[in-house]
Amino acid sequence: SSGINAEWPLRPGVKIIESKESVTKISKKVVDKDILVPLTSSMYVPGKLASNSHVLIDVGTGYHIKMSTKDADGYFDRITEYITKKMEIVQKNLIEKDKLREVTSEILQLKIQAQQSQSQQAQQQPVSS
Repeated sequence: SSGINAEWPLRPGVKIIESKESVTKISKKVVDKDILVPLTSSMYVPGKLASNSHVLIDVGTGYHIKMSTKDADGYFDRITEYITKKMEIVQKNLIEKDKLREVTSEILQLKIQAQQSQSQQAQQQPVSS
Protein backbone atom coordinates (compact mmCIF):
# COMPACT_ATOMS: atom_id res chain seq x y z
CA SER A 1 0.00 0.00 0.00
CA SER A 2 1.42 3.37 -1.00
CA GLY A 3 -0.61 5.16 1.66
CA ILE A 4 -0.76 8.88 2.21
CA ASN A 5 1.09 9.98 5.32
CA ALA A 6 -1.26 11.95 7.58
CA GLU A 7 1.80 13.63 9.08
CA TRP A 8 2.91 14.92 5.67
CA PRO A 9 4.57 18.30 6.27
CA LEU A 10 2.43 21.21 5.22
CA ARG A 11 4.73 24.04 4.21
CA PRO A 12 4.43 26.78 1.65
CA GLY A 13 6.95 26.89 -1.17
CA VAL A 14 10.60 27.57 -0.54
CA LYS A 15 10.41 30.61 -2.84
CA ILE A 16 7.88 32.33 -0.57
CA ILE A 17 9.83 31.53 2.61
CA GLU A 18 13.08 32.81 1.06
CA SER A 19 11.31 35.96 -0.18
CA LYS A 20 9.94 36.72 3.29
CA GLU A 21 13.40 36.20 4.81
CA SER A 22 14.93 38.46 2.15
CA VAL A 23 12.48 41.26 2.97
CA THR A 24 13.53 41.04 6.62
CA LYS A 25 17.23 41.07 5.71
CA ILE A 26 16.97 43.94 3.23
CA SER A 27 15.21 46.20 5.74
CA LYS A 28 18.32 45.94 7.95
CA LYS A 29 20.84 46.74 5.16
CA VAL A 30 22.44 50.13 4.66
CA VAL A 31 21.29 52.17 1.64
CA ASP A 32 23.98 52.55 -1.09
CA LYS A 33 25.71 49.38 0.15
CA ASP A 34 27.28 47.25 -2.58
CA ILE A 35 25.22 44.11 -3.24
CA LEU A 36 25.08 41.26 -5.74
CA VAL A 37 21.87 41.16 -7.74
CA PRO A 38 20.90 37.68 -8.99
CA LEU A 39 20.12 37.44 -12.71
CA THR A 40 19.71 33.66 -12.59
CA SER A 41 20.24 31.08 -9.86
CA SER A 42 23.96 31.05 -10.69
CA MET A 43 24.71 34.51 -12.18
CA TYR A 44 24.95 37.82 -10.33
CA VAL A 45 25.77 41.40 -11.21
CA PRO A 46 27.08 44.07 -8.84
CA GLY A 47 24.67 46.75 -7.71
CA LYS A 48 23.89 49.23 -4.95
CA LEU A 49 20.95 49.04 -2.59
CA ALA A 50 18.72 51.98 -3.56
CA SER A 51 16.20 51.60 -0.72
CA ASN A 52 15.81 49.46 2.37
CA SER A 53 12.22 50.53 2.98
CA HIS A 54 10.57 49.49 -0.30
CA VAL A 55 10.77 46.37 -2.49
CA LEU A 56 9.25 45.15 -5.74
CA ILE A 57 7.18 41.99 -5.20
CA ASP A 58 6.47 39.54 -8.02
CA VAL A 59 2.76 38.79 -7.57
CA GLY A 60 2.57 36.45 -10.56
CA THR A 61 1.94 36.49 -14.31
CA GLY A 62 4.59 39.15 -14.84
CA TYR A 63 3.14 41.72 -12.43
CA HIS A 64 5.28 43.44 -9.81
CA ILE A 65 4.06 45.72 -7.03
CA LYS A 66 6.15 48.22 -5.10
CA MET A 67 5.52 47.76 -1.38
CA SER A 68 7.02 48.89 1.86
CA THR A 69 9.00 46.15 3.58
CA LYS A 70 6.30 46.07 6.28
CA ASP A 71 3.55 45.56 3.66
CA ALA A 72 5.68 42.96 1.86
CA ASP A 73 6.15 41.06 5.11
CA GLY A 74 2.37 41.03 5.63
CA TYR A 75 1.83 39.96 2.01
CA PHE A 76 4.10 36.95 2.44
CA ASP A 77 2.37 36.05 5.73
CA ARG A 78 -1.02 36.10 3.94
CA ILE A 79 0.28 34.05 1.00
CA THR A 80 1.82 31.52 3.40
CA GLU A 81 -1.46 31.20 5.31
CA TYR A 82 -3.47 30.85 2.08
CA ILE A 83 -1.18 28.17 0.64
CA THR A 84 -1.08 26.27 3.94
CA LYS A 85 -4.90 26.18 4.09
CA LYS A 86 -5.12 24.98 0.47
CA MET A 87 -2.49 22.32 1.13
CA GLU A 88 -4.46 21.07 4.15
CA ILE A 89 -7.55 20.69 1.94
CA VAL A 90 -5.55 18.84 -0.72
CA GLN A 91 -4.02 16.57 1.92
CA LYS A 92 -7.46 15.67 3.32
CA ASN A 93 -8.69 14.92 -0.20
CA LEU A 94 -5.64 12.75 -0.91
CA ILE A 95 -6.18 10.77 2.30
CA GLU A 96 -9.85 10.19 1.42
CA LYS A 97 -8.99 9.16 -2.15
CA ASP A 98 -6.28 6.81 -0.87
CA LYS A 99 -8.78 5.14 1.49
CA LEU A 100 -11.26 4.81 -1.38
CA ARG A 101 -8.55 3.27 -3.57
CA GLU A 102 -7.72 0.75 -0.85
CA VAL A 103 -11.38 -0.25 -0.40
CA THR A 104 -11.81 -0.59 -4.17
CA SER A 105 -8.68 -2.72 -4.36
CA GLU A 106 -9.93 -4.99 -1.54
CA ILE A 107 -13.34 -5.43 -3.21
CA LEU A 108 -11.63 -6.25 -6.50
CA GLN A 109 -9.42 -8.83 -4.77
CA LEU A 110 -12.48 -10.45 -3.14
CA LYS A 111 -14.27 -10.66 -6.50
CA ILE A 112 -11.21 -12.21 -8.15
CA GLN A 113 -10.93 -14.78 -5.35
CA ALA A 114 -14.63 -15.62 -5.62
CA GLN A 115 -14.37 -16.05 -9.39
CA GLN A 116 -11.29 -18.27 -9.03
CA SER A 117 -13.07 -20.34 -6.39
CA GLN A 118 -16.10 -20.82 -8.64
CA SER A 119 -13.84 -21.78 -11.55
CA GLN A 120 -12.04 -24.39 -9.43
CA GLN A 121 -15.34 -25.84 -8.18
CA ALA A 122 -16.66 -26.09 -11.72
CA GLN A 123 -13.53 -27.95 -12.83
CA GLN A 124 -13.77 -30.40 -9.91
CA GLN A 125 -17.42 -31.39 -10.55
CA PRO A 126 -17.83 -34.39 -12.87
CA VAL A 127 -19.68 -33.77 -16.09
CA SER A 128 -22.87 -35.88 -16.15
CA SER A 129 -24.46 -37.15 -19.33
